[in-house]
Amino acid sequence: MYLFRHSLLLLFALSLVPGFSQGQTLMETLERELSGFNGTAGLYAMNLKTGEEIAINADTLFPTASVIKVPILVGVFDKIEQGALSYTQPLIYRDSLKYGGSGLMQFFKDSTETDLSVLVSLMITYSDNTTSLWCQALAGGGVAINALMENLGLVHTRVNSRTPGREANWQQYGWGQTTPREMTQLLVKIRKGEVVSPQASERMYRLMTNIYYDGNALSAIPPYIQTASKQGMVNASRSELVMVNAPSGDYVFYIATKNNTDQRWEEDNESYVLKRTVSRLLWEAWQ
Repeated sequence: MYLFRHSLLLLFALSLVPGFSQGQTLMETLERELSGFNGTAGLYAMNLKTGEEIAINADTLFPTASVIKVPILVGVFDKIEQGALSYTQPLIYRDSLKYGGSGLMQFFKDSTETDLSVLVSLMITYSDNTTSLWCQALAGGGVAINALMENLGLVHTRVNSRTPGREANWQQYGWGQTTPREMTQLLVKIRKGEVVSPQASERMYRLMTNIYYDGNALSAIPPYIQTASKQGMVNASRSELVMVNAPSGDYVFYIATKNNTDQRWEEDNESYVLKRTVSRLLWEAWQ
């Protein structure tokens, strides 16, 4: 009797969620939302406690944009683990490293003293492009990072930019490429302490819990709930990777888009609305 009452209450609660039609499953509702997108959208979501999965174009290749900074982060911590780098290693910023777009280090003065911990923090928190390319080089470049992804069993997640032999991929996908399923798998491995080492995974996860860009998928999750995430945005592709440390159990999702018709940068951009909607539906359904 309790389970029956609980199920009825859950169905009633879901019916009150905007966009959730009574009688539809979570999968059906999300399929409807993604199918209405003007472009190509993909989603992989997994409830780590129950094992429930949502897969919509989950094995389709998408541009990563700045989400590729998560594999770059793995590359840096692999070098730290090997002793080739240290987390607080002193570094000197040079104007020759400057790269435009998002981030703060491009505005540093030439010869400014910094260290590796600042680079990785800016790379993840503010999606800093200058520090990201610097970190990519320090990690041994795309070839070394891609080898790490291969060793983790990720066959589609690759760095393309500044990586020999991947020029054609760079032309098609930009800085990096992945699938929704693989990028969530990488974050799950980090959460479980399985990437590089338990200590390295913990530090990487901590960095990903401190994100400046919280206006889309993260905005649908209460601010007192910890999340680990990374966002990637270019004109025709907007994606977001999120792990939610929810009271009833962790869940993870990657919402990816490409070939976007709406390429505006306003808050009501169609891809932003989709990310907020998907995030809200997952939160309401799994909480």
